[in-house]
Amino acid sequence: MYAIIETGGKQYRVSPGQTIEVEKLEIPEGEEVTFDRVLLVSDGENVRVGQPVVEGVVVRAHVVKHDRHRKVIVFRYKAAERYRRKKGHRQPFTRLQIDAIEL
Repeated sequence: MYAIIETGGKQYRVSPGQTIEVEKLEIPEGEEVTFDRVLLVSDGENVRVGQPVVEGVVVRAHVVKHDRHRKVIVFRYKAAERYRRKKGHRQPFTRLQIDAIEL
């Protein structure tokens, strides 16, 4: 069984027991979160596609931890103009453990 959910402007294919990293959610660690924006759900033989969401389907997960990805260096340079800018960025994320897909 799997479902496709939408959160943070992105879509994720999830199944029970899976761990995913999504855009940061303002939910404390250990708390449960429910996703009702389910775009597609499949139980192995039947596939239900929403227009835009499947009604009555909820994906339950709990927050494992909040963290930040590795640093990405942004370096801007213009030759012969003495222009150099070095900047770093670490994108925050939330790691979720998918508990159940409830039809």
